[in-house]
Amino acid sequence: MEKQFDAKRYLVKPGKKVKLKDWHPEERRLSTGDKAVDSQTLVTLNEHLDKLQDLLFAAHKHKILLVLQGMDTSGKDGTIRNVFNSVDPLGVRVANFKAPTEVELDRDYLWRVHNQVPGKGEIVIFNRSHYEDVLIVPVHNWITPAECEQRYKQINEFEKLLSDSGTVIIKCFLYISKDEQKARLEQRLADPEKRWKFRAGDVGERKLWKKYMQAYESALAATSARSAPWYVVPADSKTERNLIISSLLVQTLEGLNMQYPEPEEDLSAVVIE
Repeated sequence: MEKQFDAKRYLVKPGKKVKLKDWHPEERRLSTGDKAVDSQTLVTLNEHLDKLQDLLFAAHKHKILLVLQGMDTSGKDGTIRNVFNSVDPLGVRVANFKAPTEVELDRDYLWRVHNQVPGKGEIVIFNRSHYEDVLIVPVHNWITPAECEQRYKQINEFEKLLSDSGTVIIKCFLYISKDEQKARLEQRLADPEKRWKFRAGDVGERKLWKKYMQAYESALAATSARSAPWYVVPADSKTERNLIISSLLVQTLEGLNMQYPEPEEDLSAVVIE
């Protein structure tokens, strides 16, 4: 990359109080403003990610879980399309968590989540996640503050279990400004090809913006751990968002120091005629 990537800039330090004003959703540190240059940088990152994913699959040791959370229009779908468009789809899976079904509501809130975690050699992307149960739920006062604190502890224990069993967890909060969300919702409403995504309830949720930001601050502070860190990703710029997450994935996978395995049998005498 032409600009140096520093993951610590976006990291939520474990055990520290979180104030989102310390981050800036409009920040652009990796993108150059030149579309051609930025596009080529993303292509290079995507190609590198593809090779690392192939190595991950072959080594069959580590599991990668990427959690994407953010307000409506923050770009979860766009991130998946742009960051993983060169990666072998056989090695990547997306789990999309919508409102729980009646069957899911009859069980604990983590039941449906645990069933979707990655297996060895696999990358799984959570498009929304178990964090809905400590974000939307408390904002609407469907659980008490004490119940929310209990869920923080349960989530930390759940993610520690995943980490202890070989799962590398990367959690990204796609941080957009309220003004940027307004612009994107207006574009969605005006575009016949995107209008189907619009829900009247989206407007009502905007009125709860302050409560949502407080809920994110509390959740990020309570659940960012060394083995399952949160990153606050500036997302007003789609290009910046994609470059950050691509860089973060590449850096994380490189840090695993993976090697291709040796063949299971001696191939030295094999002759192909």
